[in-house]
Amino acid sequence: MPTRPRWTWLARFTGTLAAGALMVYVAFRLDEGDLPMYTRMGLAAIVAVGLSLLMGFAGQISLGQGAFYALGAYTTGILSVGLRPADRLVNPEAAWDPLFALAAAPILTGAVAAVVGVPLLRLRGHYLAFATLALHLILLAALFAEDRFTGGQDPGLVGIPQLEVRGHVIEHARLAAVVWGIVALSVIMAVNLVGSRAGRALQAIATSEATAAAAGINVAMYKLRLFVLAAGLAGLAGGLFSYYLLFLSPDAFPLITSITFVVMVAVGGMGSVYGAVVGAIAITYLEDKLRELGTREQLLGFDLPVQAPQVFSIGVFGAILIVVMLFAPRGLLPSLQVATRAVARRLRRRTQAASGAA
Repeated sequence: MPTRPRWTWLARFTGTLAAGALMVYVAFRLDEGDLPMYTRMGLAAIVAVGLSLLMGFAGQISLGQGAFYALGAYTTGILSVGLRPADRLVNPEAAWDPLFALAAAPILTGAVAAVVGVPLLRLRGHYLAFATLALHLILLAALFAEDRFTGGQDPGLVGIPQLEVRGHVIEHARLAAVVWGIVALSVIMAVNLVGSRAGRALQAIATSEATAAAAGINVAMYKLRLFVLAAGLAGLAGGLFSYYLLFLSPDAFPLITSITFVVMVAVGGMGSVYGAVVGAIAITYLEDKLRELGTREQLLGFDLPVQAPQVFSIGVFGAILIVVMLFAPRGLLPSLQVATRAVARRLRRRTQAASGAA
């Protein structure tokens, strides 16, 4: 397989770095009211980058990223408060340093993914999708059951300290900047992975697992590693989410969370790292607007129920998935790029034909 010139990689690396620096800069220029959504966009982008690799190259449709997201959040939250919240009142040293608690989130989620991934990745198609969705249900049940550690639904996990690094509190604009800095690093890592020897093996797997296996590629190993990587990124995003919210409850991680991540990847294009970021931004913005719409008392003269925000999200996201699967299976953005190139080629041909006739 031919390798791309080094200048192409350098241009892409420089462009990604510049875009990341711009997104970090934007965090310090936004109003206080816009920072929460901007931070959530970055957190979703971190998860979407890993899931895009998993779905685009390993062909694994995972509906369990919300579970890894929640596991990372509770790992960081519990460790930063103390294994038991009551212990911290007696022994303040029971709590971990917030930075170490954050670092533990991707490690634990990656370890859990390595354990559960061995049997799960033997499944395919909708069987795998439902199995990973079951992970989310199991985790939610555990969060409610082990309320002495998690706080349950009421009062929840309270007392999470702010992220602090060498005496500097990371909150508001700083936290958003850190999140988007990690997004840039995640994109650079993913792009380098795709362009590496392992990435070429993943591309072969995405084309045909049987052919890749015949060529000597350990398909199961690559799938598992990619599953662990995607889970680790989700866990890291979840850990950052705990410092964003400073309070955790199982209600913060409904089942729609996992479906939302899949919609982000579907919109951005499976296997498209940059598309995953664009999809995360677009869907997070749409989700916020749907929530605002659902909180109205009336819409078009009809009274709205309390569940309207969830109903709107499920309905709209379900419609997006149906449209993507029927008309743009590669994703909306890649399909739009293909259509744009086709139109440009037609225009060039017409221009050349007109000039030749003249």
